[in-house]
Amino acid sequence: MCDTCGCTITPANAHLVQEHGKLERTSDGKSSVEVLTRLLHENDHQAAHNREHFDRHGVLTVNLMSAPGSGKTSLLEATIEALGAELSIAVIEGDLETENDAERIRAHGVPAVQITTGQSCHLDAHMVHDALHAMDLDGVDLLFIENVGNLVCPASFDLGHHVNVALLSVTEGDDKPAKYPVMFRAADLVLLSKADFLEMIDDFDPAKAERHVRELANPAEVLSVSARRPDSLQAWFDWLQKTLAARRDGASITPRIEADGAALHADH
Repeated sequence: MCDTCGCTITPANAHLVQEHGKLERTSDGKSSVEVLTRLLHENDHQAAHNREHFDRHGVLTVNLMSAPGSGKTSLLEATIEALGAELSIAVIEGDLETENDAERIRAHGVPAVQITTGQSCHLDAHMVHDALHAMDLDGVDLLFIENVGNLVCPASFDLGHHVNVALLSVTEGDDKPAKYPVMFRAADLVLLSKADFLEMIDDFDPAKAERHVRELANPAEVLSVSARRPDSLQAWFDWLQKTLAARRDGASITPRIEADGAALHADH
């Protein structure tokens, strides 16, 4: 994982950075835990600045999170095809390397800025801020941030976005919300992607996946979608339109991480 978000601290080694632990302080005498706390604080400060920027431009910003290969980019392509004539869409892509996904989005005539994170397993607010320097938000209705494929870290970092959308591919197993609670607890919407495969597999129960989401005290809608079947995407489009309308009506929209940030950071 990475050193920027504290992923290296686990239940097995946390005692090393606690009081009187071997690694309590860094080589210059500063507290290791304090450094991590300050990193999260600075991220949240930058995220608030990003959100103010989005709000001034009237942009609804959606953070897409999932494991690698769950179909985030395919969902974006289908969304652009369906809504692109009606809404102005822009995309920020996050990956460790390559511009493959950004190039796919640009092929649809939509502006896309690629963030390559190197070894970092998630985007943070500072990366998004830098990407915004290369993006003109004037007239943009929807900005999608496709986060790095990872079921753990992305959910713990506020980017300045308004809503979290978590994808769970039906090929991954219906128990993932139970195994990776931070991401699915933070989701404002859960999409069961690649739902066309349900006809070919017998070990994924959508009702069980939704039950696991509810066990996290998350009331978010859970929708089954397939980028290969446009008719399955209407509920997703309706959700976007409803959320955008609320944003335009002046509703204060912040992701669940804003309300539950302390708990999310503690889990992390």
